[in-house]
Amino acid sequence: MKAIMVMFDTLNRHMLPPYGCDWVHAPNFERLARRTVAFDKCYVASMPCMPARRELHTGRYNFLHRSWGPLEPFDDSMPEILKEHGVYTHLATDHQHYLEDGGATYHQRYNTWHFSRGQEGDFWKGEVEDPEIPPVVAARTGPPNSAAQRGWRQDWINRKYMQSEELQPQHQTFANGLEFMRTNRDADNWFLQIETFDPHEPFFTQQKYKDLYPHEYHGDHFDWPPYRPVDESDEEIQHVRYEYAALVSMCDEHLGKVLDLMDELDMWDDTMLIVNTDHGFLLGEHDWWAKIAQPFYNEVAHIPLFIWDPRSRHVGERRSGLVQMIDLPPTLLEFFGVDIPPDMQGVPLRKAIEEDDPVRQGALFGVHGGHVNVTDGQYVYMRAPTNPGNTPLFDYTLMPTHMRERFSVAELQDIALAEPFSFTKGCRTMKIAARPWMDPHQFGTMLFDVESDPAQQSPLDDPETEQRMIELMTRLMKESDSPPEQFERLGLV
Repeated sequence: MKAIMVMFDTLNRHMLPPYGCDWVHAPNFERLARRTVAFDKCYVASMPCMPARRELHTGRYNFLHRSWGPLEPFDDSMPEILKEHGVYTHLATDHQHYLEDGGATYHQRYNTWHFSRGQEGDFWKGEVEDPEIPPVVAARTGPPNSAAQRGWRQDWINRKYMQSEELQPQHQTFANGLEFMRTNRDADNWFLQIETFDPHEPFFTQQKYKDLYPHEYHGDHFDWPPYRPVDESDEEIQHVRYEYAALVSMCDEHLGKVLDLMDELDMWDDTMLIVNTDHGFLLGEHDWWAKIAQPFYNEVAHIPLFIWDPRSRHVGERRSGLVQMIDLPPTLLEFFGVDIPPDMQGVPLRKAIEEDDPVRQGALFGVHGGHVNVTDGQYVYMRAPTNPGNTPLFDYTLMPTHMRERFSVAELQDIALAEPFSFTKGCRTMKIAARPWMDPHQFGTMLFDVESDPAQQSPLDDPETEQRMIELMTRLMKESDSPPEQFERLGLV
């Protein structure tokens, strides 16, 4: 048996034709939906990029215990478990966060891996002199010498080295994945993860994809939305949406190459195919750009998922079960006949694919220090901290790194040792005062009926439903062995 995962970053569900979009050009996603089972209630869990990938390895929530960071020494790793049981694992990726301090320890879990450089502000090509940059709104670049501004400067250097599609990281990532498929077509027992950073911002792509969305635009160069409230014009907002759509169309083209090769090599009889993403993105909805700072509305939290299982062979069907990233590691382990570690919270999706069996009653999602959210598939409850200080809050880790740097000496001056959690295999972790990325208190607590109000325009005042969702959230947090201060921070004690 073989398995292929095609993982996109920042792929918006509501911009895909199989999920109701009628203007984005994505014929291969339509073709994919005809060849697979599409899940209608897939939600994020731990946000954003690396916390989601930690779930892809461990099959359990991590946002309640720490922020963005590496795999921990006590973490289970699905690719490594497969490798230890004789299943060859290969990662083809251009996801530049693997190269940073906070992305360490992930790619080493695979038998082999291949990186394609240059996405976003990947510190790739070295140029001392500042690049020539088109006029832009200064506020979009971030404070002087900030990480955002340094990444923005580097992106403009990188772009000079990818003037054709063949030189772009996404193209190279898929080319490497296709090469692996051809090379190992006659071998058995392998898992291939083709993972592209696209359509993550910046929405940089070639003219042929932009030409799919002709429109008049008279503003500054704008293909990288900032992480802040919208203050751009309607014309600018619509332009960015077209730029994003063009990149989705590029993703669609390369997805089609995987489907074509599966056809050519007659792989459908013995190869599982999973197509997924880590999260979505706000393109001006709710008067916000991007993610993280604001509550995780459906545009970010409600994500696409497609699976082909050659054992059941269901195609062109929809599934209503509530699923998350934590379900994919046990799904792959079960597919290859490997025992699932007891610390994995996710469940194999075989029965959900075959018979639309329910997967879970509720699903948690959030970012460390942000809202803690829960959904039962109909309602989404977003619980904010009860005080502006957003305390108490701690990181529990043996790997003290942030996204792009190590914890500072000052942060480590006053650490404590925590008692083991249920999933740390007897290890005590450091307990370090955390620095949240935002102040979620400003948004308050909200409840939505996402079946009747999928755009989440009308928060509910329904004490009975809220109490039921609080009880569901509390139960799931306890089952995750949440630190006690998370309950205190949220006013759930």
